[in-house]
Amino acid sequence: MKAIDRAEVQQKINSFAEADVYLHLETTNGAYATHNDESFFSAGAYIRNALIRYEHGKIVGDGPFRVGLKLEIGWVYGEGLTHFEIDDQGRLLLAGLDFTGKLAVALQISPSPFE
Repeated sequence: MKAIDRAEVQQKINSFAEADVYLHLETTNGAYATHNDESFFSAGAYIRNALIRYEHGKIVGDGPFRVGLKLEIGWVYGEGLTHFEIDDQGRLLLAGLDFTGKLAVALQISPSPFE
């Protein structure tokens, strides 16, 4: 993966608009805060192969970045994104790494289901 290039990511987001695509969205505690206190409540979210269709999407920020996808009845957001890859299957893979290099958030869009 390489550091996010907003123009390249935006172009790929645009290419998936108004099409059925599969979404993978995952967060860990690192997406919002890093705490050394063992009493800190642990939270995360995970969804894989959600079939969605978005009207439009946008990447914003100066880094870390936020991606929003406008659905017919709401929004999907991923925040804290730092890196991306467009793989050989044409999937957009976005990741947010914390200051230690660990995955904090992943937002991935694919024209076919993820394995």
